[in-house]
Amino acid sequence: MPTMKSRIGLWVLASTLFAASILLPCAVGQSSRSVDQGFNGTAADPPVAVRPLTREERFHWFVDSSVGPKSLGAGVISAAWGTAFNNPEEYGPHWDGFAKRYGMRLTGIAASNAIEAGLGSVWGEDPRYSAAGEGTIWARVGHAAKMTVLANRADGSVGPAYARYAGISGSNFLSNTWRVESDSTTGAAVKRIGFGFAGKFAGNVFDEFWPDLRRKVFRRK
Repeated sequence: MPTMKSRIGLWVLASTLFAASILLPCAVGQSSRSVDQGFNGTAADPPVAVRPLTREERFHWFVDSSVGPKSLGAGVISAAWGTAFNNPEEYGPHWDGFAKRYGMRLTGIAASNAIEAGLGSVWGEDPRYSAAGEGTIWARVGHAAKMTVLANRADGSVGPAYARYAGISGSNFLSNTWRVESDSTTGAAVKRIGFGFAGKFAGNVFDEFWPDLRRKVFRRK
């Protein structure tokens, strides 16, 4: 009889394959309008007109978010951290362990992005981060935090990032089927989900402020 972990893994795997199968066709459906309530309980800013993704742009987002420079660099930091503290200990504190941790993160990120891009295409959820670009530092950090759990829609509205929730949560439970024993528990998956959203927030902050830093550092004399 299959174990509970196996049943969960098979269910999530099926969801991932479904998401991947519609990633290329990307039949963008009609997005349901939803009202975005800010963290302070007040109505959010008016919807910003964001051009819907084309099929090619959505696929490009998937590739860049999975194996682009920012993702690969974050993978080096994550794998180095895990190797330094030998977590999980089955991999060991050496280069071989670093490679295993790096590969494990890469497969999880790819699965998460496939689910987010694929499912999001059904109701027009845009996985891209739209920077505020102006305002105080804390206001922009708050915007980055808000857009960690919200997403733009094809109709110009902003709503909960359901495809992102499914991607981050589903990929982490899916990866339990091939992770080492100490790292394949439900508690470990929940912890990785938290780290996944924290990583998304950090990526949003980077995207928010990097253009400003780049202009200041590389501006012409």
